[in-house]
Amino acid sequence: MKYLLDTNICVHFFRGKYNLETKFNEVGIFNFTISEITLAELIYGAEHSSNVQKNLQLIESFASHITIVPIIDCIYLYGKEKSRLRKIGKMISDFDLLIGTTAISSNLIMVTENISEFKRIEGIIIENWITR
Repeated sequence: MKYLLDTNICVHFFRGKYNLETKFNEVGIFNFTISEITLAELIYGAEHSSNVQKNLQLIESFASHITIVPIIDCIYLYGKEKSRLRKIGKMISDFDLLIGTTAISSNLIMVTENISEFKRIEGIIIENWITR
């Protein structure tokens, strides 16, 4: 099975936290993907940081070794889930919903620390690799 990494997992990995390097080596980088949305969030974080060039280079290096999954295949599922969540009063952010529905439509396991939001998405498989 392949994994879709949430933005928070990537940031923790870049910062060398929570023994993620060991987990990444165990699973193998060829089994990781990120959404286009995660890439956008990472680039925003780099542009907003105090060391823009260093952080952009880190992101570019990481992104060159993994698959970037486009969101086009999840658009209908996104619309359906957003409507369902709104009707039951349990909305989540649009970006998290796009990332989560990308995991489902691409048959990927969602790796995130943000369990509380992603678990609201019907049919998603989630793993949290962070132990605090």
